[in-house]
Amino acid sequence: MPLNKITSIHGKAVPVPGADMDTDRIIPARFLKCVTFDELAGTMFYDERFNADGSSKGHPIDAPQHAGASIILGGENFGCGSSREHAPQAIKRSGINAIVAESFAEIFFGNSTGIGLPCVCATHAALQTAKNITADAPDTQWHLDLESMTLSCPMVTLPVSMPAEPREALMQGRWDAVVELLNAPEQVEALAAKLPCPSTK
Repeated sequence: MPLNKITSIHGKAVPVPGADMDTDRIIPARFLKCVTFDELAGTMFYDERFNADGSSKGHPIDAPQHAGASIILGGENFGCGSSREHAPQAIKRSGINAIVAESFAEIFFGNSTGIGLPCVCATHAALQTAKNITADAPDTQWHLDLESMTLSCPMVTLPVSMPAEPREALMQGRWDAVVELLNAPEQVEALAAKLPCPSTK
Protein backbone atom coordinates (compact mmCIF):
# COMPACT_ATOMS: atom_id res chain seq x y z
CA MET A 1 0.00 0.00 0.00
CA PRO A 2 1.46 3.42 -0.93
CA LEU A 3 2.32 5.94 1.74
CA ASN A 4 -0.40 8.51 2.34
CA LYS A 5 1.80 11.58 2.00
CA ILE A 6 0.30 15.01 2.65
CA THR A 7 2.42 17.83 1.25
CA SER A 8 -0.20 20.41 0.32
CA ILE A 9 -3.86 21.33 0.66
CA HIS A 10 -5.76 23.29 -1.95
CA GLY A 11 -9.20 24.86 -1.78
CA LYS A 12 -11.47 27.61 -0.51
CA ALA A 13 -11.21 28.89 3.05
CA VAL A 14 -13.83 29.63 5.69
CA PRO A 15 -13.28 31.82 8.75
CA VAL A 16 -14.27 30.40 12.13
CA PRO A 17 -14.35 33.44 14.45
CA GLY A 18 -13.21 33.60 18.05
CA ALA A 19 -10.28 32.65 20.25
CA ASP A 20 -10.28 29.65 22.60
CA MET A 21 -12.48 27.49 20.35
CA ASP A 22 -12.81 24.55 22.71
CA THR A 23 -13.62 20.98 21.76
CA ASP A 24 -17.03 21.14 23.48
CA ARG A 25 -17.99 23.79 20.94
CA ILE A 26 -16.36 21.94 18.04
CA ILE A 27 -18.34 18.78 18.78
CA PRO A 28 -21.13 18.85 21.43
CA ALA A 29 -21.05 15.97 23.92
CA ARG A 30 -24.30 14.38 22.68
CA PHE A 31 -22.57 13.46 19.40
CA LEU A 32 -19.90 11.42 21.19
CA LYS A 33 -22.21 8.41 21.32
CA CYS A 34 -21.56 7.66 17.66
CA VAL A 35 -20.57 4.10 16.72
CA THR A 36 -18.13 5.19 14.00
CA PHE A 37 -16.45 8.51 13.32
CA ASP A 38 -18.15 8.60 9.91
CA GLU A 39 -21.34 9.56 11.75
CA LEU A 40 -19.72 12.85 12.75
CA ALA A 41 -19.85 14.28 9.23
CA GLY A 42 -21.67 17.59 9.31
CA THR A 43 -21.69 17.90 13.11
CA MET A 44 -18.70 20.23 13.59
CA PHE A 45 -19.57 23.41 15.53
CA TYR A 46 -23.19 22.22 15.55
CA ASP A 47 -24.44 24.37 18.43
CA GLU A 48 -22.50 27.33 17.05
CA ARG A 49 -24.36 26.93 13.77
CA PHE A 50 -27.89 25.90 14.72
CA ASN A 51 -30.60 26.88 17.19
CA ALA A 52 -32.42 24.26 19.28
CA ASP A 53 -35.14 24.04 16.62
CA GLY A 54 -32.57 23.35 13.91
CA SER A 55 -32.76 26.78 12.32
CA SER A 56 -29.51 28.36 11.17
CA LYS A 57 -27.67 30.93 13.26
CA GLY A 58 -25.91 32.21 10.15
CA HIS A 59 -22.48 30.79 10.95
CA PRO A 60 -19.85 31.36 8.22
CA ILE A 61 -19.56 27.60 7.68
CA ASP A 62 -23.16 27.56 6.43
CA ALA A 63 -22.87 30.67 4.27
CA PRO A 64 -23.45 29.80 0.59
CA GLN A 65 -20.29 31.61 -0.47
CA HIS A 66 -18.18 29.30 1.71
CA ALA A 67 -19.78 26.06 0.54
CA GLY A 68 -17.17 23.41 -0.18
CA ALA A 69 -14.42 25.16 1.79
CA SER A 70 -11.60 22.84 2.82
CA ILE A 71 -9.43 25.14 4.96
CA ILE A 72 -10.50 26.71 8.27
CA LEU A 73 -9.08 30.09 9.27
CA GLY A 74 -9.25 30.08 13.06
CA GLY A 75 -8.09 32.14 16.02
CA GLU A 76 -5.88 31.71 19.06
CA ASN A 77 -5.77 28.51 21.17
CA PHE A 78 -7.88 26.51 18.72
CA GLY A 79 -9.04 23.14 20.08
CA CYS A 80 -8.62 23.84 23.79
CA GLY A 81 -10.75 22.18 26.47
CA SER A 82 -11.39 18.48 26.91
CA SER A 83 -9.17 16.06 25.00
CA ARG A 84 -11.87 14.44 22.87
CA GLU A 85 -10.52 12.92 19.68
CA HIS A 86 -13.97 13.34 18.15
CA ALA A 87 -13.26 17.05 17.61
CA PRO A 88 -10.71 16.75 14.78
CA GLN A 89 -12.60 13.72 13.45
CA ALA A 90 -15.77 15.82 13.14
CA ILE A 91 -13.86 18.58 11.35
CA LYS A 92 -12.13 16.27 8.89
CA ARG A 93 -15.22 14.18 8.15
CA SER A 94 -17.16 17.37 7.48
CA GLY A 95 -14.86 18.13 4.53
CA ILE A 96 -12.11 20.23 6.11
CA ASN A 97 -8.57 19.22 5.15
CA ALA A 98 -6.48 21.77 7.06
CA ILE A 99 -6.70 24.38 9.81
CA VAL A 100 -4.74 27.62 9.98
CA ALA A 101 -4.87 29.39 13.35
CA GLU A 102 -2.75 31.56 15.62
CA SER A 103 -2.10 28.64 17.99
CA PHE A 104 -3.47 25.21 18.89
CA ALA A 105 -4.10 23.26 22.06
CA GLU A 106 -1.46 20.54 22.28
CA ILE A 107 -3.74 17.50 22.51
CA PHE A 108 -6.01 18.73 19.72
CA PHE A 109 -2.95 19.32 17.56
CA GLY A 110 -1.70 15.77 18.17
CA ASN A 111 -5.10 14.21 17.54
CA SER A 112 -5.40 16.17 14.28
CA THR A 113 -1.98 15.23 12.98
CA GLY A 114 -2.72 11.60 13.82
CA ILE A 115 -5.61 11.54 11.33
CA GLY A 116 -3.87 13.52 8.60
CA LEU A 117 -5.43 16.91 9.38
CA PRO A 118 -2.63 19.51 9.16
CA CYS A 119 -2.77 22.30 11.73
CA VAL A 120 -0.44 25.21 10.96
CA CYS A 121 0.10 28.49 12.76
CA ALA A 122 0.11 31.98 11.32
CA THR A 123 0.44 35.39 12.91
CA HIS A 124 -2.64 37.41 13.75
CA ALA A 125 -1.78 39.84 10.95
CA ALA A 126 -1.34 37.07 8.37
CA LEU A 127 -4.62 35.43 9.37
CA GLN A 128 -6.41 38.76 9.20
CA THR A 129 -5.07 39.25 5.68
CA ALA A 130 -6.33 35.81 4.66
CA LYS A 131 -9.72 36.46 6.29
CA ASN A 132 -10.05 39.84 4.57
CA ILE A 133 -9.28 38.32 1.17
CA THR A 134 -11.74 35.50 1.83
CA ALA A 135 -14.42 37.99 2.87
CA ASP A 136 -13.93 40.07 -0.29
CA ALA A 137 -13.53 37.09 -2.61
CA PRO A 138 -14.94 33.89 -1.05
CA ASP A 139 -14.12 31.80 -4.12
CA THR A 140 -10.40 32.49 -3.70
CA GLN A 141 -8.41 29.29 -4.02
CA TRP A 142 -5.81 28.93 -1.29
CA HIS A 143 -2.75 26.67 -1.40
CA LEU A 144 -1.25 25.45 1.87
CA ASP A 145 2.23 24.11 1.11
CA LEU A 146 3.92 22.11 3.87
CA GLU A 147 7.21 22.07 1.96
CA SER A 148 7.60 25.84 1.69
CA MET A 149 5.45 26.47 4.79
CA THR A 150 3.30 29.04 3.06
CA LEU A 151 -0.38 29.79 2.62
CA SER A 152 -0.87 31.45 -0.71
CA CYS A 153 -3.40 32.61 -3.27
CA PRO A 154 -2.98 34.68 -6.45
CA MET A 155 -2.95 37.88 -4.37
CA VAL A 156 -0.57 37.04 -1.52
CA THR A 157 1.84 34.54 0.02
CA LEU A 158 1.77 34.23 3.80
CA PRO A 159 4.25 32.39 6.05
CA VAL A 160 2.97 29.61 8.32
CA SER A 161 4.71 27.41 10.87
CA MET A 162 4.49 23.89 12.24
CA PRO A 163 6.77 21.78 14.45
CA ALA A 164 9.27 19.79 12.39
CA GLU A 165 8.35 16.27 13.57
CA PRO A 166 4.59 16.30 12.78
CA ARG A 167 5.29 18.18 9.56
CA GLU A 168 7.71 15.47 8.44
CA ALA A 169 5.28 12.75 9.51
CA LEU A 170 2.59 14.24 7.27
CA MET A 171 4.92 14.78 4.32
CA GLN A 172 6.43 11.30 4.55
CA GLY A 173 3.12 9.53 5.13
CA ARG A 174 4.12 8.39 8.63
CA TRP A 175 1.07 9.94 10.30
CA ASP A 176 -1.05 6.88 9.50
CA ALA A 177 -0.01 4.02 11.80
CA VAL A 178 -2.07 1.44 9.87
CA VAL A 179 -0.41 2.32 6.56
CA GLU A 180 2.99 2.17 8.23
CA LEU A 181 2.26 -1.39 9.37
CA LEU A 182 0.96 -2.44 5.96
CA ASN A 183 4.07 -1.03 4.31
CA ALA A 184 6.38 -3.02 6.57
CA PRO A 185 5.13 -6.65 6.48
CA GLU A 186 8.59 -8.17 6.95
CA GLN A 187 9.30 -6.12 10.08
CA VAL A 188 5.84 -6.95 11.45
CA GLU A 189 6.36 -10.67 10.87
CA ALA A 190 9.84 -10.55 12.43
CA LEU A 191 8.51 -8.86 15.55
CA ALA A 192 5.55 -11.24 15.74
CA ALA A 193 7.94 -14.20 15.63
CA LYS A 194 9.76 -12.88 18.70
CA LEU A 195 6.63 -12.48 20.78
CA PRO A 196 5.60 -15.31 23.10
CA CYS A 197 2.64 -17.31 21.85
CA PRO A 198 -0.26 -17.92 24.26
CA SER A 199 -0.65 -21.49 25.36
CA THR A 200 -3.39 -23.48 23.61
CA LYS A 201 -3.61 -26.01 26.45
